[in-house]
Amino acid sequence: MARVSATEEQLHQRDRAVRKGRPPQALAGEVEGRILDAARQVFFERGLGRATIDEIARRASAGKPSIYARFASKEALFAAVVMRTVGANIARLGSHVPAGATAEARLSDVGVTVLHWILISDGIGLLRLAIAEAPRFPELASSVYARARERGAEAVAGLLREAAKSDDLGKLPAFAPERLSATAMLFVDLILLPLLMRGLLGAKLEALHAEIAPHVARSVKLFLDGCRHPSGN
Repeated sequence: MARVSATEEQLHQRDRAVRKGRPPQALAGEVEGRILDAARQVFFERGLGRATIDEIARRASAGKPSIYARFASKEALFAAVVMRTVGANIARLGSHVPAGATAEARLSDVGVTVLHWILISDGIGLLRLAIAEAPRFPELASSVYARARERGAEAVAGLLREAAKSDDLGKLPAFAPERLSATAMLFVDLILLPLLMRGLLGAKLEALHAEIAPHVARSVKLFLDGCRHPSGN
């Protein structure tokens, strides 16, 4: 039998390691995507409490060790599913340019756009699941919501920065770079949060869509008044 060279032996060892260990990097993302897709389906069908890693692994055609290598627990996997949905919406927002001839029109465009995307998102359904399971998983709903709110406010800050490039809006102290994060959080709480919370608590999303434009118009006026006259003068 011909002697196997050292180089060939190294190649054989590497191939065996790939077969026994984690998949190559090119496949790792595809495996994780399958896991997240399967988890989303199972969570919607079973709820968080009744969902099992076994069923998720079976639907994802992945082993339980592959899941636990990426997600420490079922709750961590649920949070990852939610944040992937949030991330997809934020990616869409990143390419949006606020439209309108006035500051009020551009801010209204931001509010309407964000609410329309939020209220058609799977994120609403997933957060409803977290709220429903809050008695069994008391920290999960609050932590997932806090992370989603923080990521959303970061995206809104970018849109406000774009909206403030014209008119006198960018000259206001509230839109200074060091204050923009706080201003974005105020925008989220005043303009986005009321309809979002109603959606989370079970309001019909179709009905909420009909309320978006008038709600945003009223709220943006109040928001701008607070930005322009912070002392109430």
